[in-house]
Amino acid sequence: MIKFALISMRPKIANKKKNLEIMKNYIIKTNADFFIFGEMSLTGYRCKDELRDLAETINGVSINYLKKIAKNKKCYIIFGMPLFDDEVKGIIHNSAILIQPDGKVDKYDKWFFPNFGPFEEKLFFDGGESVKIIDTKIGKIGLIICYDIFFPELCKAYSLQGADIIICISASPSITRKYFEQIIPARAIENTTFFIYTNLVGTQEDLVFWGGSQAYDPFGNLIIKAPYFKESITLCNIDLNQIKISRANRPVIRDIRPEIYQDLYHYSRKHK
Repeated sequence: MIKFALISMRPKIANKKKNLEIMKNYIIKTNADFFIFGEMSLTGYRCKDELRDLAETINGVSINYLKKIAKNKKCYIIFGMPLFDDEVKGIIHNSAILIQPDGKVDKYDKWFFPNFGPFEEKLFFDGGESVKIIDTKIGKIGLIICYDIFFPELCKAYSLQGADIIICISASPSITRKYFEQIIPARAIENTTFFIYTNLVGTQEDLVFWGGSQAYDPFGNLIIKAPYFKESITLCNIDLNQIKISRANRPVIRDIRPEIYQDLYHYSRKHK
């Protein structure tokens, strides 16, 4: 069994020092293998132009701080932050970071940005281009961020690479809760993977984040759900042996028709 800690965190806007302290307190007080925080948990979501000053590199102070905690605690830590591009100066990504106990750091850059209603992420972030499985001693992990969940091709790309667990870190406000809660179990079922979702909580300017972090098994059964609109740490155990059973009963990975993705490319070009 693998023990996961799903943290519905209330980050302080543009206060990395305080947010690192909050994250540290959650980790040191709890016994778990994986600690998963929400999207932009390092800085808060509504930072806007301050992102340029708050963003760091993959070798920056905040990641190095959490690497020490992961090593001492012998745990994995997943969280969100604004991250400078590895190659092009001035480009910022909305990134999910996975720190392993041995100090190895992996990242995923968000592909899809909401730019409608109260959202304006495209003004500040450049999109990701990689869908790379992260190998850990516990299993194979795929990471996505918030609005990415509405594009099933990303999760399918992970499951076709052998993902055991897909993790979505999120900053979803209350107006979108019903959409997320309908899609989360679907992503688990259609990929026969465990699916873990962690969300921020609290109010940032005009957005009220609903929390409700949750986990589903490969059959789409709810394992655990955190309370709505309340800071919390929610623990659950996962048995990866369930994946073999689910894929025998519903072999969607075996039965995929690769040619459909070529067709989708053409349909998408025509739509454009």
